[in-house]
Amino acid sequence: MKTNPTWLDTDEYPFSPHYYKCEVGDIHYVDEGKGDPIVMVHGNPIWSFSYRHLIKQLSKSHRCIAMDHIGFGLSDKPADWSYLPIDHAKNFEQLMEHLQLKDITLVVNDWGGPIGLSYAIAHPERVKRIVLFNTWLWQTNDDWYYQLFSGFMGGFIGRFLIKQFNFFARTFIWVVYGNKAKLTREIHRHYVEPLKIPAERKGTWVFPKEIIGSGKWLGELWSQIDKIADKPTLILWGLRDIAFRKKELARWKGALHNYTVHTFENSGHYPQEEVYEEVGRLLTIFLEK
Repeated sequence: MKTNPTWLDTDEYPFSPHYYKCEVGDIHYVDEGKGDPIVMVHGNPIWSFSYRHLIKQLSKSHRCIAMDHIGFGLSDKPADWSYLPIDHAKNFEQLMEHLQLKDITLVVNDWGGPIGLSYAIAHPERVKRIVLFNTWLWQTNDDWYYQLFSGFMGGFIGRFLIKQFNFFARTFIWVVYGNKAKLTREIHRHYVEPLKIPAERKGTWVFPKEIIGSGKWLGELWSQIDKIADKPTLILWGLRDIAFRKKELARWKGALHNYTVHTFENSGHYPQEEVYEEVGRLLTIFLEK
């Protein structure tokens, strides 16, 4: 049976490890508390550690589940797997089928948006509510902003920086934080350690490339947004995010029919990390409605 690694601060992340064996390796996930399930899906290059504050608070009244994608966190990191978002989504669906959940509150951030919401679109009857941290779900192939980022970070130079210097975990996280002081050395260490050697970093350089490369898949998902547009949705948005801005927030507001929005002036890409106390308070209110 696998145990937590020695570098992990178990006071900060005091959760028992659980593993689901999918076709390509073991997926690690947290499963804490009892009650209606809250399922939290992370993006690149973070892992379930980013949801630790919410798990500690919400597991007092709900069953909190937060998985690590293959290639991230405490999950396996096979060298010969595709790491395409559509395949991450298949893994996530397998885990959900294994856990047999219903009345899910689905919480997503960054690439967790397309991966998690693909499940909601395929199984809307199982998802009761949605919580969106900075994320998207549509094709960006005609957007120069994402073309430049995906072309650079998903190209030769970006891949070299990520593989050789762990650029996404060491530098990108710091860049997209709104309040840099919140990313302490101790917290930052927990995002660097899971990707410590180049052989473990394939997932972090495939994702940037697929912002454009997976455009067809993203477009297909967005074309089905009406399947979840009426779900009660809480949008918690960091306004200092350079990845997903007010422009992307406006697109969500134009597509959803039953949403509440709270924005955070001093938060960037990860509100669940940067303003977790306020996020926890707003989430608790949302769950009680």
